[in-house]
Amino acid sequence: MNLSVYFFAFGHLAVDWSQGAIPALLPYFIAHYGLSYKEAGLLVFANVLIASVMQPLFGYYSDRISKPWFISLGCLLCGLAISSVGFTSSFGAVFAAALCCGVGSALFHPEAALMVNRISGNQKGRAMGIFSVGGNAGFAAGPLLAGLCAYQLGIHSLLIFGVLNTLIALAIFLRMPSVLRDAALEEKKESAAGGNGPKRNDWVSFGKLSILILARSLGFTLSNTFIPLLWIHVLGSTEGEGTMALSILFGLGACFTYLGGVLADKIGFLKIIRAAFLCMIPAYFLMTRTESLSLAYILLIPAALSVFMPYSPIVILGQTYLGKNAGFASGVTLGLSTTLGGMFAPLVGWAADLWGLQEALSILWIAGILGTAAAFALPAVKRQG
Repeated sequence: MNLSVYFFAFGHLAVDWSQGAIPALLPYFIAHYGLSYKEAGLLVFANVLIASVMQPLFGYYSDRISKPWFISLGCLLCGLAISSVGFTSSFGAVFAAALCCGVGSALFHPEAALMVNRISGNQKGRAMGIFSVGGNAGFAAGPLLAGLCAYQLGIHSLLIFGVLNTLIALAIFLRMPSVLRDAALEEKKESAAGGNGPKRNDWVSFGKLSILILARSLGFTLSNTFIPLLWIHVLGSTEGEGTMALSILFGLGACFTYLGGVLADKIGFLKIIRAAFLCMIPAYFLMTRTESLSLAYILLIPAALSVFMPYSPIVILGQTYLGKNAGFASGVTLGLSTTLGGMFAPLVGWAADLWGLQEALSILWIAGILGTAAAFALPAVKRQG
């Protein structure tokens, strides 16, 4: 495995622990700024809207003119955005920081995923799994670090995000000349071997995959946003326990992401995707009905399986369906599968204000039904991996 893949995985961790910090800080904002559920959802919406709009555009651009320095810049912007939150008490300023973090995410994901594809040779599936685990580990670590800063060290200590992201961005930037040489070498090897045949785009299949991406994103982003609030305001746990629940979800998610990639190579991408979405329906149905904290913790296991196991298979299928536009496919599948659902966060927050958080989160198991239907409509591909 090319060592540079691990650099990009650490960059993915740095970007996504910044993304993961925002939902973990929502209870702090609600307690100190008097925000409603709807306003809290708007912060997540601000973060994901810009990423949802810009990631496919940057990916499309990367297919034509690659800009590898976007990777370091995106990592840097995310860290600085979260650090700035610790030095403001204005909702408008926090909203702007969430927007900047979304821009950083949009810069990073398509270019980084495309570069991982270029340098990984005949180990693309494993490389994408390692890269994806970096992001999931970031979402697991982000809430813990943000919670430590907000509730133990003081909100100004969010400066830690800026410092660590700057160091990681610098390491990637310094590594980039070696990465570009490796990418050129792999392209020469592929050309000498005759390549893999002409690439083509199957837009019909990618359209079906996009429905599944939306369903998976609803599960991912709404869990990321509202699980701490569900633990605190419905299950009666402390703020620390709410943050811990989110970290458990994403810690399990990192494991299931890697496992999903390994199993997909053995039994097929579509089987993993279909099994995951079938699991999503009962997992979230029970989680949004129970008032038992112990059962809720147990349900984090199937919930994590359903949301994270199909992550890498979805990315690989997207790159396969759009063989001529792998950067665009990466921007949609890798980026939007973790952000698009956030556009529904204000609506879910509004519903929670009116009818209660559990009723509003029923959308999670409904998304499982939508994803299952889309998964069984996907066509098989001749070359998987």
